[in-house]
Amino acid sequence: MKKTLLLIILLIGISSLNVYGETEDFLSDYEEEIPSYTETALILEASEVEETEEYEGYVEKFQNIKLKATSGKYKDKIFEIKHHLSDNYAYNIKVKKGDKVVVVIEELLDGNVEVAVSDYMRQNYVIYLYIVFVLLIIIIGRTKGIKAVISLSFTMFAILKILLPMILKGFNPIPITIAISVSITILTMFLIGGINGKSIAAIIGTSGGVIIAGLIAYFIGSQVKLTGLSSEEANMLMFIPQGVTFDLKSILFSGIIMGALGAVMDIGMSISSAMEEIDNANKALTRKELFSAGMNVGKDVMGTMTNTLILAYTGSSIPLLLIFMAYETSIIKILNLDIIATEVIRSLAGSIGLVLTIPLTAFVASILMKKHEK
Repeated sequence: MKKTLLLIILLIGISSLNVYGETEDFLSDYEEEIPSYTETALILEASEVEETEEYEGYVEKFQNIKLKATSGKYKDKIFEIKHHLSDNYAYNIKVKKGDKVVVVIEELLDGNVEVAVSDYMRQNYVIYLYIVFVLLIIIIGRTKGIKAVISLSFTMFAILKILLPMILKGFNPIPITIAISVSITILTMFLIGGINGKSIAAIIGTSGGVIIAGLIAYFIGSQVKLTGLSSEEANMLMFIPQGVTFDLKSILFSGIIMGALGAVMDIGMSISSAMEEIDNANKALTRKELFSAGMNVGKDVMGTMTNTLILAYTGSSIPLLLIFMAYETSIIKILNLDIIATEVIRSLAGSIGLVLTIPLTAFVASILMKKHEK
């Protein structure tokens, strides 16, 4: 475990001091000479936590464990290792017999193999929960449920296989995000609602709302000088092996657009679908009356949907808000912190885009539906 930590520190240090090409060559040679594999394993035996005093009062905590690799090159091979623990509960992985864990296996230069437990294995439960989610959608939604699953699969594919790889190659994330958001919206609306005026109105309203949210976030974010470095993950991007120089502010605004897309799509389709039902029930309604009906529906939905965005962003920041309250931090300092300003702009820009989606969708839907009747 100590050697693994030293290797991580070495990699970060070399990345940050990489001024000459020789450093990159050394790093690539080092990586090639020490292959490592991330695999799963089963704990066969685990001792109680033991302690030994190393130096100057420092106490080392560890467990003697026996584990069996359950995947990869070393599958079914048994290892006996000394599993080191830390004083930090968040990073402390205390194991017991029967636990399934993730391990890092390194092949050292002297021919030996070093194994370290890196985390608990959680993938099975995540997969089971996803399967239950998909089955419920299909059982309750039937044909439309299957279409919803197809739409979800396309969304995941677009993000994981198009958006993220292109950003990682150094492309500007904002136009890519807008293009993918519009593509996701078009496919989702046509799959769920069919190719008709209702879906087209929802597409135009959703796309307009999302683009407006992105533009507002970009403009206000530039005025208040957001850095895009408010999270630890953004800081870690500076040390990735690809050596890409990211525009972190653009990545921030890209995230704001994607974060608002789901809620804006929801309200766009809700209004458009409701207006179609109203129009089918009373063909005598004029375009103005149909628009007014759509606005009334939108006003009712607006209150809950804006709460959805605000509560989603607030919920993810509860630990931070508790810290501010515990230390009685002044409101002036809180509002001027980069991380708080980022979240406030993220939630408000998304909510503004959502609100503006209502009149835009209602207007387009009223025109298309009455035009189709004529």
